[in-house]
Amino acid sequence: MRVVVIGASGNVGTALLEALHAESAVTDVVAVARRLPSIEGQGLSPTVEWRSADISRDDLDHIVAGADVVVHLAWLFHPTHRPSQTWDNNVIGTVRLLAALERGRVPALVYASSVGAYSPRTSSDLVDESWPTHGASPASYTREKAYIERLLDGFQARVPQCRVVRMRPAFVFHERAASQQRRLFGGPLVPGSLVRPSLVPVLPLPSGLLMQAVHANDVGRAFATGVVSSTSGAFNLCADGVLEGKDLASLFDARPVSIPPKVLRAGLRAAWTAHTVPAPPDLFDALMRLPMMSNERARQELGWSPQVSASDALQDLLVGLRRGAGHPTPPLDAQAGGPARTGEFASGVGSVD
Repeated sequence: MRVVVIGASGNVGTALLEALHAESAVTDVVAVARRLPSIEGQGLSPTVEWRSADISRDDLDHIVAGADVVVHLAWLFHPTHRPSQTWDNNVIGTVRLLAALERGRVPALVYASSVGAYSPRTSSDLVDESWPTHGASPASYTREKAYIERLLDGFQARVPQCRVVRMRPAFVFHERAASQQRRLFGGPLVPGSLVRPSLVPVLPLPSGLLMQAVHANDVGRAFATGVVSSTSGAFNLCADGVLEGKDLASLFDARPVSIPPKVLRAGLRAAWTAHTVPAPPDLFDALMRLPMMSNERARQELGWSPQVSASDALQDLLVGLRRGAGHPTPPLDAQAGGPARTGEFASGVGSVD
């Protein structure tokens, strides 16, 4: 089986390459990224051939030619101040990739959607994959994820012979992605060394915060199963349980302090407007509105179960922040400056140049 992974060098991509290496049915893996890893990074998996391509402008026909399965992880998170640029990469790039798949008669597509594609929650009850996918806020991230769900609806109607799998992970964490995620959401001026219990006696959190997480290794295994199996459709990927403010505070051994969301949003908006943080306020709105997902379908149809708890996945991230952890690929490079460019990863909300 020949598998082409578009956006292979980020959080989920690197975990997927490792998972595919364990699948005996997979004989060839083509890892595609805009910025190729160093020679050291290219040796992460001995069966992988790396190629450079940008889905927004390069010829994709020769990339997907001969593939049995294409995995689409490519996503651009920044620049949040220039949404037309992320639209060109994320949406127009996906349009171009789907056209290449149709022309090449590729038998299967596994796509990294996100909990961010879902419409806002109406309660704390767990929702299955039938929950509407119209986006949880006007944030570019959620709007684009929702739009691509509609693109896939049209693609499936037009090309029914192509098996389509839509993975919808929660926040995806891994120690080696910590530096990237710090740049994505906190900005390069936020030192990870501050994220330690001794320095955080009190943790201010928005009242009503609910959150789900999943470890990148668990997500990689789910994607690999989607590659080698005959399944199709959408799958929620999350660890069991829902994290509340008190759970987050316990990771710091800190006392949680509840803050009205509108107060935190106002501060975030001022910081984003001043270009001191990269995450826009409407992404905070999405965080506060995301539905809580059931992973039952993934358990039943993929035979998948999370091996890492939500709190342990988040703890892995915090350890990585304190250590300045990274990985020898450009998006995960601990020494990279500026906001992380994430078209070479897909990590759900937390997450996959």
